[in-house]
Amino acid sequence: MQQTTYLTINGVELYSEVDGEGEPVLLLHGGFCSLESLRAQSDALVPRYEMHAFERPGHGRSADIGEEYSYERGLADAVAYLDAQGLESVHVVGYSDGAILALLLALEHPERVRSVVSISGNLDPSAFDRSGEHERLLLSPEAAPTTGPGASEDQAEPDLERQHYERLSPDGPQHADVVLEKLFRLWTTAPNIDPARLAGIAAPTLIVAGDRDSIRPDHSLLMAASIPSARLCIVPGASHGLLAEQPELISRVIGDFLP
Repeated sequence: MQQTTYLTINGVELYSEVDGEGEPVLLLHGGFCSLESLRAQSDALVPRYEMHAFERPGHGRSADIGEEYSYERGLADAVAYLDAQGLESVHVVGYSDGAILALLLALEHPERVRSVVSISGNLDPSAFDRSGEHERLLLSPEAAPTTGPGASEDQAEPDLERQHYERLSPDGPQHADVVLEKLFRLWTTAPNIDPARLAGIAAPTLIVAGDRDSIRPDHSLLMAASIPSARLCIVPGASHGLLAEQPELISRVIGDFLP
């Protein structure tokens, strides 16, 4: 039975869910996403794994903080969450910003990571497709992407994440623009991970991205090639909104990769 609660993580009350039995899996959502964006994957894995997930400040059911967002804070929150749940090590499945945090967790705290699934993550802002619509979406908060930086406007439900935000956020619908402005400042300046550092990831790793992702396919290939024995999955016809576009396929790919 799913358990939901709020945990005090680094001085902030964050929403948390635990469900299922088996080896523990940590889900890390994307920027301007809630756990609803990973619901299909969580539901698919629950019969085999114990799923752990939380929503970072300003996302989903967790109230925002006054300070800027950073991947350093996101990583610290992830480690503190594992400590609060008494989890020594986990399989990590991260999407977009969560994918970046999954890689950082494997780099900075390898003893806590059993395996990594990185979905539509990137190493630095140069990874974004800067042509046409992707450029406009990345640089203009008014054209808010709904599932991460540069999400395609032709995805099946273009307002899905904003709808989730308006329904779930304790800060109210009007606060969405504040969150997006902070996220765009983050996305255009960070992360800054040297590909050579990825050689230090020993955990089994799967890199997943769409062939029409705002993260260029060659960048995803670079990530996979930089990690010893990493696997690469490029989903045909999928954008940065691949979780919503191909939920069953992504769930199957993750399920086949995890032990």
